[in-house]
Amino acid sequence: MSYILIYTRYAVKDIDKLDLVAKKKIKKKIEAYSKKPFLYGKKLINPAIGTYRWRMGNYRVVFDIDRENIVILRVGHRREIYK
Repeated sequence: MSYILIYTRYAVKDIDKLDLVAKKKIKKKIEAYSKKPFLYGKKLINPAIGTYRWRMGNYRVVFDIDRENIVILRVGHRREIYK
């Protein structure tokens, strides 16, 4: 199944704040992980900020899955993403 990536306004702002190297790595990983989101994703204990997350080094991508869409909610460093 092919998923369509949708970025929220907050996710775009989060990505804009990152340095160029991190942006490239995260973009590449998101594209790879979106092919099999459940294989790489972990379900979050507290669904207040989202349902799932992907781990990308020190960064986390919080997302929800809505039928054929992957909605990227937030992107950030692991120390700050869950606050």
